[in-house]
Amino acid sequence: MTGKPKDRPLRRGWTTGACATAAARAAFEALVTGGPPPDGIEIALPSGRRVAFALAHFERGADFARAGVVKDAGDDPDVTHGALILATVRRNRLGAGVTFFAGEGVGAITRPGLPLPPGEPAINPVPRAMIRQAIEETAQSHDAGADAAIEISIPGGEEMAAHTLNGRLGIVGGLSILGTTGVVVPYSCAAWIDTIHRGVDVALASGLTHLAGATGSTSEAAVRALHRLPEAALIEMGDFVGGMLRYLHFHPAPRVTIAGGFAKLTKLAQGRLDLHSARSSVDFAQLARVAREAGADPDLAASIANANSALEALEATRAAKIDIAAPIARAAWMVAARALKAPATELDIAIFDRQGALLARTPFNKAQI
Repeated sequence: MTGKPKDRPLRRGWTTGACATAAARAAFEALVTGGPPPDGIEIALPSGRRVAFALAHFERGADFARAGVVKDAGDDPDVTHGALILATVRRNRLGAGVTFFAGEGVGAITRPGLPLPPGEPAINPVPRAMIRQAIEETAQSHDAGADAAIEISIPGGEEMAAHTLNGRLGIVGGLSILGTTGVVVPYSCAAWIDTIHRGVDVALASGLTHLAGATGSTSEAAVRALHRLPEAALIEMGDFVGGMLRYLHFHPAPRVTIAGGFAKLTKLAQGRLDLHSARSSVDFAQLARVAREAGADPDLAASIANANSALEALEATRAAKIDIAAPIARAAWMVAARALKAPATELDIAIFDRQGALLARTPFNKAQI
């Protein structure tokens, strides 16, 4: 029998930033000592905790040393799980410190709004700080200068990046070297929420005045066509409507659209800000009350209260020529406006069916409740 025991805690893993740090330290140590790196490469995490990594690759050239660590993401479904994170280290000019370069499979930043400016390799600030600390520690222990040119690469990283939102953020050519703690917490969804935030940052830095968050690909394509939006204005929020709206409260945009299917936005209308099926569900009794107010007779309302899915309830009301999507859109607008709390922002809600046809839409109104 396969699978993880249900009573076993989910195993944590390591970020690409932690793996890159261990690889860089190993290569730098080999460069300054002239010998092989040790079997276990110890680094410090931002918390101060020290952990050791096993090397999966090592080679030396005339002017460089290269080491690699295989990323273990624990029980998190991370696209980079099992990827080889390589660091190629060369001596830098005296006093230059540590400089960073993107190798194969590591992206480059092309748009403003991210933590690093356009033109920089997509090696985030915390991993850079971890690598610098590791280089300085090694230099001190061997009485050497802490000047190193470090190239991070991930073989196959460009193909892996096609399954991420890097392209939309303006990160081209590969993956980002990420991590703020060095530790991957399974199913924490921190990476997705961080991507939502970075998407908002990039859109605003690009001067866009209308952003749209969608729950899925169908609603994203539909809202893009509805409002004629550029790709950079589209925020793939998925189930994390609350995470997007709260961030927009502190980083407001002139206009915001929340788009999604009927089931997801019914949950929003009922006060849920996390729309994942494991963390929220449709209240069919409440949906039946909405249907009654929209004109459903007692028999139809009873069938909605006992429906197996939101789609079943929607189809039943449509067959009876009752518009239940419009009041759901209005209720969803109220919940979203309370979460956004941005009086200068105009907000609208758009509900689409599974084919991308518009079911209901609220007008733009200031999000002040």
